[in-house]
Amino acid sequence: MRILHTMLRVTDLQKSISFYTDILGMHLLRRKDFPDGKFTLAFMGYGDEADNTVLELTHNWETGSYELGNAYGHIAIEVADVYAACDAIKAKGGEVVREAGPMKHGSTVIAFVKDPDGYMIELIGSK
Repeated sequence: MRILHTMLRVTDLQKSISFYTDILGMHLLRRKDFPDGKFTLAFMGYGDEADNTVLELTHNWETGSYELGNAYGHIAIEVADVYAACDAIKAKGGEVVREAGPMKHGSTVIAFVKDPDGYMIELIGSK
C-alpha cells in the first residue's frame, strides 16, 4: 500500500495551479473536466504519479467558497534550504506566514506558506 494523493477543494483552479507550479515548483501532471458533475480535477506534483504522492486540486464549478474547518493541519514539503525557499516564494508573490527558523522546542528549520485558498504548507529543511 502507498498514499496516492491528498485532495484539496479550491475556488479558483487556475490561480491554484499557478501557485503550485510557479511558486512551489510543482508540475501539472494531468487535468480533467467532468461536465456532467460540474467539476474539474487537476493533479499536481514533483514527479510521476506512479512513483510519487501527488496533490489533487478539485474545483467544483458552482461553489464559490469553502470553510477550511479546524481539523485540517497542513501539507509538508521538504526543501534543501528553508531560508532560500522562503525568499524565492516571497519574490514570486507567495505569502510566507511563518518565517524560516528553528521549530519551537527543537532544531529543525521550518516555515509556513499559505496557498490562495488559505491552506497551510509547511516547508521543512532536509536533514
